[in-house]
Amino acid sequence: MTDTTLVKLRFSDEDLDEFKAIIQKKIKKAQSELDFYASQLTELTESSDSKIKAMDDGIGTSENERLSVMALRQRKLIQHLESALLRIQSGTYGICRATGALISKDRLRAVPHATMSVEAKELR
Repeated sequence: MTDTTLVKLRFSDEDLDEFKAIIQKKIKKAQSELDFYASQLTELTESSDSKIKAMDDGIGTSENERLSVMALRQRKLIQHLESALLRIQSGTYGICRATGALISKDRLRAVPHATMSVEAKELR
């Protein structure tokens, strides 16, 4: 096998540092949003005795469900991002789990916790 036929199996340390910074920034933002949703849920629960009882109970329940779903999404995003940091540490970050090829840098910049290339995702 010649050098021109070798497939790149890993991103450079500089690339990994860039992705790590992106991921850490996204974790910080997601955690901030999760904290906001949690505080809103707490406030809604604490105020349910006075404000919500005067209103339709369906409105309070609907808002509670909406905030709970949004908080759950943020928790899942944080878990995926933290898993991506672990993949950086283990040296497997950016490798498509379906094809074994490197995921494009553009995709990883947009979705840094991606585990599949766009092509593999489309085939799924």
